[in-house]
Amino acid sequence: MNKHIIDQQFAAEQSFLEEIRWKRPSLKMPFVRLNPYLIAPLTGIVAFYTETKVPVTMTVAGLEPDGAITKTFPPATEHILPVLGLYPGRDNLVTLSLPDKSTQSITITTAPLDPAVKVPESIMTTAAYMDGQLMFVVPAMGALPAAYDYRGDCRWYCTENLTFAMKNLQNGRLSIGSFRLMEKPYYTTGLLEMDLVGKIYAEYRLPGGYHHDQFEMEDGSLLVLTECFSSGTVEDMCVLIDRKDGRILKTWDFKEILPQDASPSGSWSAHDWFHNNALWYDKQTDSITLSGRHQDVLINIDFQTGNLNWILGDPEGWPEDLVANYFLTPIGDLEWQYEQHACIVTPNGDVMTFDNGHYRSKNPHHYRLGKDNYSRGVRYRIDRKNRTVEQVWQYGKERGSEFFSPYISNVDYYKEGHYLIHSGGIATLDGVTCEGVGSRRYFENKNVRLESKTVELFQDKVVYEMCLNANYYRAKKRPLYTEGSNLTLGEGKLLGTLGVTPEFSTVAETSCVSDSLPEKFQIQIIEERDRYTFQGTFEKGQLVMLVLDGGPGNQHHYFISTSAQSFTAMCVGTFQSSERMVDFKVNKCRLQGTYQVSLIVDDTMYPINLTLTVEE
Repeated sequence: MNKHIIDQQFAAEQSFLEEIRWKRPSLKMPFVRLNPYLIAPLTGIVAFYTETKVPVTMTVAGLEPDGAITKTFPPATEHILPVLGLYPGRDNLVTLSLPDKSTQSITITTAPLDPAVKVPESIMTTAAYMDGQLMFVVPAMGALPAAYDYRGDCRWYCTENLTFAMKNLQNGRLSIGSFRLMEKPYYTTGLLEMDLVGKIYAEYRLPGGYHHDQFEMEDGSLLVLTECFSSGTVEDMCVLIDRKDGRILKTWDFKEILPQDASPSGSWSAHDWFHNNALWYDKQTDSITLSGRHQDVLINIDFQTGNLNWILGDPEGWPEDLVANYFLTPIGDLEWQYEQHACIVTPNGDVMTFDNGHYRSKNPHHYRLGKDNYSRGVRYRIDRKNRTVEQVWQYGKERGSEFFSPYISNVDYYKEGHYLIHSGGIATLDGVTCEGVGSRRYFENKNVRLESKTVELFQDKVVYEMCLNANYYRAKKRPLYTEGSNLTLGEGKLLGTLGVTPEFSTVAETSCVSDSLPEKFQIQIIEERDRYTFQGTFEKGQLVMLVLDGGPGNQHHYFISTSAQSFTAMCVGTFQSSERMVDFKVNKCRLQGTYQVSLIVDDTMYPINLTLTVEE
């Protein structure tokens, strides 16, 4: 069985705790463990005991004075301190200081940077502006999650493919998408609650998986974007989950709110008709704002009832009743957003988004080529009473195609006049802007150059810009240490459920039974705590069915699609594999007993020499 990362981390934690408590290290000879939670190589722990409760100040030396990272930890006698901000491939000097002026310096040696972590091609800012904060980026394609200081030095990265939005939690930790794939192209099992030393405190699993975005409510519950795989559509649902146990408390299905084919964007498909890529809860109006890329609209719904409040976007092609009753009327010089990503409601009620501008029209006859297009951050002011909207700020249009990202990307609001604009999906071939999303173009041609450009403005002046040679879903600036972000020991939790894997009601007919399984299918079955992963290689269009036989009344049949898959909006390409390789998940939910496994391919049944036992 492949151990869940929570189990692996708990075993690692128990191991170093046993060593610490056996050795009882002192300040003069502290205990050091690099990468204690296995997935963050530029982190560590330092541990020692003191006779009385005292605070400890720890400083990781910088390559220059401004690069130093300092944190003071609360008083204790047993000090198990997370070390953050180490440099890769170096002997890092770490100094520990106590109130009585006693100090101890230690050296922590790190391995060279993983080749999958990109080094900035350029960075423009100052140490004073960054004020100890780092820019975190979560990849869409061709990189690992990482964070960079004011010089562009990598001071944190994760060896696992964390996905989509990195959000700060009230307790000082982070929420981010799991790296366990549920369904292609990028739907993962749920959300992780973790800290930057790499420890995962909880995985919140969802039957419809997780994608794109989440939002922590004031009471700690989580709004999460998800879907129902059996509905035939994706990326069109939101749920509220209980933080304590992962239960789903409330569900919104956007198919009940909008028509699915009224006025599609250029990337629309019947399967992915809305493509919800962002959400934001606004307490003042008790409403949720959602970004529907494949409808070119931002919509706002009532939190309690789910009723539609307003629609922001180009009304061309929409039914007259929706236009009359819900679409906001533009005032002044306003440009609509197209295939936008991210949405934020500012303190005064304005709405900010990243206008990708893909196609930049509702009319196919007027679609704009990438080389002639632009992306921008934009801010809209909405008069909810009169249902009007005006554009009050934008950045990016003036940069033209070199800042054009047809997919992914985000904006962030710090205070009035102080914003982040992350153009994360730039793709060119031989210096010419590519058509379509970068992740797809890169799979087709490895000569495609992927870039992201992260910009911050203060009073309309660029005060930060970093260019990386990869596509990144979002960027977020934050410090390594935050209030309440101290390491908490103990076992992480696996909450919620993956649900019951849909079965095929009609059993495929077979004309023969083979004695052995052909090697060409390259069958593997990988067990995890909560599911099995079935992998195999087949020809496109072959009929394939997985059969679990646990005796009379306990048989399960799963249809495995081998048809060619095409995703019009592959926001994360991390999980893509050979077209002929299938990766099918069977959740353990409602399975019980011992099963013999067989495989039906076309009209032949093949035994798989494997027995699966699922205990309640």
